[in-house]
Amino acid sequence: MKQKLEALIQQAVDTLKNTGVISPELAPKINLDRTRDPAHGDFASNLALILAKQTSTTPRSLAEQIVAAFPQNEFVSKIEIAGPGFINFFIDPNARYQIVKTIHDAGKKFGLSTLGEGKKVQVEFVSANPTGPLHVGHGRGAVYGSVVADLLTAVGFEVQREYYVNDAGRQMDILATSIWLRYLEECGEMITFPSNAYRGEYVRDIARTIHQNIQNEYRRPAEVVMEAIPADEPAGGDKEKHIDALIERAKTLLGSSQYRDLFQAGLNDILDDIKQDLAEFGVDYQQWFSERKLMEDGAVDKALQRLEQSGFLYQQDGATWFASSRLGDEKDRVVVRENGQTTYFASDIAYHMNKLDRGFDQLINIWGSDHHGYIPRVKAALQALGADESKLHVLLVQFAVLYRGDEQVQMSTRSGEFVTLRQLRNEVGKDAARFFYVMRKSEQHMDFDLKLATSKTNENPVYYVQYAHARICSVLRQLDEKGLQWHIQSGMGHLTLLNQDHETQLLTALSRYAEVLEKAALQYEPHLLIHYLRDLAHDFHTYYNAHQFIVDDVMLRNARLNLICAVKQILGNGLNLLGIHAPEAM
Repeated sequence: MKQKLEALIQQAVDTLKNTGVISPELAPKINLDRTRDPAHGDFASNLALILAKQTSTTPRSLAEQIVAAFPQNEFVSKIEIAGPGFINFFIDPNARYQIVKTIHDAGKKFGLSTLGEGKKVQVEFVSANPTGPLHVGHGRGAVYGSVVADLLTAVGFEVQREYYVNDAGRQMDILATSIWLRYLEECGEMITFPSNAYRGEYVRDIARTIHQNIQNEYRRPAEVVMEAIPADEPAGGDKEKHIDALIERAKTLLGSSQYRDLFQAGLNDILDDIKQDLAEFGVDYQQWFSERKLMEDGAVDKALQRLEQSGFLYQQDGATWFASSRLGDEKDRVVVRENGQTTYFASDIAYHMNKLDRGFDQLINIWGSDHHGYIPRVKAALQALGADESKLHVLLVQFAVLYRGDEQVQMSTRSGEFVTLRQLRNEVGKDAARFFYVMRKSEQHMDFDLKLATSKTNENPVYYVQYAHARICSVLRQLDEKGLQWHIQSGMGHLTLLNQDHETQLLTALSRYAEVLEKAALQYEPHLLIHYLRDLAHDFHTYYNAHQFIVDDVMLRNARLNLICAVKQILGNGLNLLGIHAPEAM
């Protein structure tokens, strides 16, 4: 409905361009909003106020000319000019019924559009270090990223979903060393496990599997392993120096080949688990991109060379610095340490250079909210590389906080004390988890209420929406049980019988779906679709409680069945975009 009205307004603008009222060079965006007060019509536009200055006329005078140029049609029954130049549009009551036929004809494709014009968009999300299983905090970014990608696809963008695998660097060395130390325990060595190592039970499981496969091949005496290692924090030392010294000892005692094999075994085990976990959660990727491959292919060195050629690198205190402060960052950043090793940021620069080289029109990074300060330095790097930094959009996601009763569940990957994403799914189900994760804006704090998510009451929002879909399916089963037929074409011919307030409200709600879908996609706000589905479900439940659908009047019965099945279709389409099941019975 909104799109049709926008097209009619555009025709009026084109007419005024042809007559010289509006310059042909102007390409104004047609702002069209639904009114809150029915007395002001169904839609209102401030187009005349926006264009008045550029056309050297008053807003009200221009509004009058737009109305005069508005094409004849059966869609709009009345147009009024209000205030200084707002244009209010009243939709013909009979035109409202067209939405039911349109939905029935389009089915699953209703709401889809070509707005994105096939532009290539990359959405990179989750990208958690493969140092342990995904926990409930990662789940929110996973669902948010997958739904944003699906929404963009629905409105005509070509979307690639990507996971950046941080399979290089210190955290992975800590994981490999943690696994080796647990392996030594499996061999019978007495090891005091480091306070800064990964302590989860999954580390023991990996170590146990390695020991079963190779027995004592990687075994080294505990006294040799711990000889001259700096004291750990519980013993009055420095935990960082302690774990770093153990990493170097592991590399020395195992040698490059065995250490690499151990490292890879841990990485493969955890990454396979992450892939399976996300797939079972309805999150799929076209690309799993390796950070280590960037280093092996020389991409990091190439990126640093480009920065140096553009004059943004300098030497200080034995390190190489990127002058990011010249491009909006709060301070300069180290890209090569004193020991000659490149930093994580250097890899990130190379990764974004690689993204741009792959020809994406738009890059969307979905990061945890704790990465807020990282945005200026990445954008600075893009500018220094000669790229258009406006192509990068960074969307921040607050971690979800899980509660059991009044007690918050602590989540620490290093300590191993956390609730995994798989455990959450097993407890509340995939549908509830996905729905709850995108109920609010991504940057808003979220408390995950386990009790509410598992309840079968109207207070549970996902249950409420799914129940509306199931209820409509139940009506159709009742129709069949009574031996009655549903004549769709007859119903389409008698939609004007749908004149109750509840029916008018449902018709208006149905006409909003495509608008909400486009807005949710372009603003990266899946919660808008969630809110819409909840409102639509509320309108249906209210209608269900106030009226009978299987009535004796055949014409009215068919019209009402057409209406509620249009509601069913939209509920199904919306839930499908959210990766949530639309049940036929509950």
